[in-house]
Amino acid sequence: MQIGVDSQRAVDNKRVFIVDCDEVSGLALQFMLADECEAHLLADVDNALRKGRDWPPDLLLLGQGNLVKEGMEVLAQLRQQHPALKIVVVCDSANDRHVRQALAQGANSTLLRPLTLESVRRKVDAQLGRRTPLGLGIAVTVM
Repeated sequence: MQIGVDSQRAVDNKRVFIVDCDEVSGLALQFMLADECEAHLLADVDNALRKGRDWPPDLLLLGQGNLVKEGMEVLAQLRQQHPALKIVVVCDSANDRHVRQALAQGANSTLLRPLTLESVRRKVDAQLGRRTPLGLGIAVTVM
């Protein structure tokens, strides 16, 4: 099912890795991005690093829970393997200690919950250097 898809983006072949230990959030992100990106949901940063050797991602959406669970050193590991990789932290609040620390250590941005189709696609498009649309007029919320 395609929801408000720009056909140019659907064939753009941008690879997005989603690493989020919150399964609902991860699956929602994958669903929201599947029409316009090559979206891969991975269990943890180790799997992302392994898969990224052969299939380098353009963007990584990293769950706040993974920063807590796996430690901040994962950011250095990701940067070492993929220096130009854009990293967006998916979180409940940009004021969280782990999120602020991730931004200080090189994460590019945050994506705040609750997730909506429009906000997710707008953030991803901006990080991928795509022209961002003004709006889709569709509200799909995942909490």
